[in-house]
Amino acid sequence: MERYQEIERSIIKKYRKDIWSRFVKAVKDYELIQENDKIMVCISGGKDSFLLAKCIQELKRHGNISFEALYVVMDPGYRKEHYDMIIENAKILNIPIEVFKSDIFSSVSQVDLKSACYLCARMRRGCLYHKAQTLGCNKIALGHHFNDVIETTLLSMFYASECKTMMPKLHSDHFEGMELIRPLYLVKEEDILSWKDTNQLTFLNCACRFTEISKDNLEGISKRKEVKTLIQNLKKTNPKIDDHIFKAIDNVNVDCILGIKKEGVYHSFLEHYDQ
Repeated sequence: MERYQEIERSIIKKYRKDIWSRFVKAVKDYELIQENDKIMVCISGGKDSFLLAKCIQELKRHGNISFEALYVVMDPGYRKEHYDMIIENAKILNIPIEVFKSDIFSSVSQVDLKSACYLCARMRRGCLYHKAQTLGCNKIALGHHFNDVIETTLLSMFYASECKTMMPKLHSDHFEGMELIRPLYLVKEEDILSWKDTNQLTFLNCACRFTEISKDNLEGISKRKEVKTLIQNLKKTNPKIDDHIFKAIDNVNVDCILGIKKEGVYHSFLEHYDQ
């Protein structure tokens, strides 16, 4: 058996409950993939996006939905060693990738440290949508997972003063007919790390040249890192705290909320209080 086949087998067998079943459940429950979809699977070089690509491959092979998937890597200006690692991992995992280049890292290096990651994410998203459009795709798939969802939820509460979360799918505001999907929505990061280690795989973390240069400073101001640490500490006394946070955003009692925002318009509980 080839190494890539052993890796594929581990997803279906060893990690059937923690990865494969959760992936399939998200695809089904949130209606992420439909018949005749043409999906651009976005690979950044990290563990999450490479696992996503393998799960999509397995779904094509064993699922009952007919769809097309293209596996695309955007090179925003990777160092040679990082680029080579992505190419090598694609070979190891037997993923037929297409690479296209952008100059995002160069652009981001000119901005203030505090806004670098935000700007990089926005520019990446725009480039990916544009590439998907040129390929005739109607969806892009990203590797965000369960932990990204709950961390985003708390970040919104703590630093943006609103209750909102990372959605399993979104319609693009600027690219008509394009949709973003997150098939790893229910998969936990600890299980992705376990899958990686079990198969002795090494992936990129953030390979941005800007954050490499400023790594110490960036860690000091990273709010996501702060929230991740908070959740880890809370789990020491309540091991299910992450599940409870996730369930809370799927179980909102609007009768006990001071106000909600619908299509950009704020509505106070007082509007219907005496009715």
